[in-house]
Amino acid sequence: MRVNRILLSVALVVVALVLQVSVLARLHLPGAVPDLMLLVVLALAITYGHVGGALVGFGAGLLADFAPPADHAAGRYALVLCIIGYAAGLAKPDIGQVRSASMPLLVVGAAAIGSTLLYAGVGALVGDTAARHVGLGELLFTAVVYDLLLAPFTVPWIMALARKADNDPAANDAAGGLGAGPYRWITPGTSRTGRISRTRVGSQRAGLLKGGRKL
Repeated sequence: MRVNRILLSVALVVVALVLQVSVLARLHLPGAVPDLMLLVVLALAITYGHVGGALVGFGAGLLADFAPPADHAAGRYALVLCIIGYAAGLAKPDIGQVRSASMPLLVVGAAAIGSTLLYAGVGALVGDTAARHVGLGELLFTAVVYDLLLAPFTVPWIMALARKADNDPAANDAAGGLGAGPYRWITPGTSRTGRISRTRVGSQRAGLLKGGRKL
């Protein structure tokens, strides 16, 4: 990973961990806890690809494993986020960047389910049966709901920030409205082809208005 990617990833992971421990974990919501760390890993994985996603996931998980008040075996969450980061990175398009809302939301929903099952599965292997007492079904449902509700306020901004740090021209387009900036991926009709088509239409209209004929 490049230096700017490493610095940005470390900063985002540290901020997410602080908010996770000091704010989200203290809300005492029923079932699971909204997983801000997972959303950061997913946003960076979709932007950087599967290799970057696996590295960010492993680093973020390892940091969470040692951060107080961790009550599980060290390396457990690192393994889970490494696998999830790698899998989410496979969703990155080979050319260009993600332009639709459905794909990132599907990734978030699948990752919420996958990370919960993996975490519970690894816990069962090491003798941690906490998921059985809470109820795995309730954990899965609440994890998906909480993460999907939090995703629109985190994932697009992190993806836009990551592209900007990479000097991606897609992150430097003119801002304004939901069709630009971090929310470009939730607005239809913002592909490159669409922008070119609108530009041509505008030029043709200007030509028709000038002198009453097309130039």
